[in-house]
Amino acid sequence: MESFNYFNYFTEIEEYFWRKRGAHLLVSPLDWAILETWQKAGIPIGAVLKGIDRAFESWARSRRAAGGRQLKSLAYCVDAVLDAAAEAAEAAAGTGPEVKSSRAGAEPFSRDELTKYLQRNAARLRAAAQKLRAKADAATAAGLALRFDETAQKLDDALPLLDAPGALDLEDIERRMTVLEEKLAAALAADADEEALLAIRREMDRSLAPYRRKMSAEQLTQLERQYTQKRLFEYFEVPRLSLFYLT
Repeated sequence: MESFNYFNYFTEIEEYFWRKRGAHLLVSPLDWAILETWQKAGIPIGAVLKGIDRAFESWARSRRAAGGRQLKSLAYCVDAVLDAAAEAAEAAAGTGPEVKSSRAGAEPFSRDELTKYLQRNAARLRAAAQKLRAKADAATAAGLALRFDETAQKLDDALPLLDAPGALDLEDIERRMTVLEEKLAAALAADADEEALLAIRREMDRSLAPYRRKMSAEQLTQLERQYTQKRLFEYFEVPRLSLFYLT
């Protein structure tokens, strides 16, 4: 994907989907997970929008549309988006190497925005750690609370990078945030209690039930991973750290 264009990824796709539906509704956890899967796969926004257009065209010809039902989830668009992404990749393969402009683009975020984002996430992690330590099962929670505090300290340690002279190396900052977030996700999955994981699994199965037959095993595996990760972060009340979530 174009360097850091994905910081607007969610907003652009969400608003486009709203316009196609004709209703400004909150996207579901399933839709969030689908968006994250596309973003992590590097599918360009243009391919996603083209796929959404095709999915709506297909829906308009279906019996469900004739019966007055609306297309409610991005899950219906998965195949069309992947087809559009494959076409975009084939087209790009024949265009030769990209010639990049020598003009420096404007930074997508101000240093003040980035500073506040890291500070806010560090504060939320410390609050989550404090809440965990107050629980009765302190022995189980202690290790995870320590992980939250350590991650918060890593965010504090990254703040001087924002004061460095010259242009910000956003790619390096994003790599740091992604590594921290992946380590945090692994700790959440390892330490979550069985009842919480079971509840998330039941919710996910209900959300995915109408779409399972039209998705490949690989697509389902990726989507289930993203869905579970999103819900675990919410369950433990900890923030996502990637700069993708700054917007």
